[in-house]
Amino acid sequence: MNSHTTARFRSAFEALPQRVQRNARRAYRQFQKDPQHRSLQFKQVHPARPIFSARVALGYRALAVREGSDII
Repeated sequence: MNSHTTARFRSAFEALPQRVQRNARRAYRQFQKDPQHRSLQFKQVHPARPIFSARVALGYRALAVREGSDII
C-alpha cells in the first residue's frame, strides 16, 4: 500500500501542536510497518465510499481516501 499527502494535509499538519505532530509521525511509522496494528484502529468510516480513519493520538485521527492501492 502506497501513501501520499496533499498540500492541504501538510498545511493542517503544521498547524497541529508539536506533541500531536510527534504522535502522528510515530503512528505513520507504525502504519507503514503494519496498517492493521491494533493501536491505529485503521478502519473504513463510510459505508459506501473508500474513506478510512486511523488513530493518531487521544482526540486526533487521520482521515484518508483509498484509490486502488494508494492511500491519500
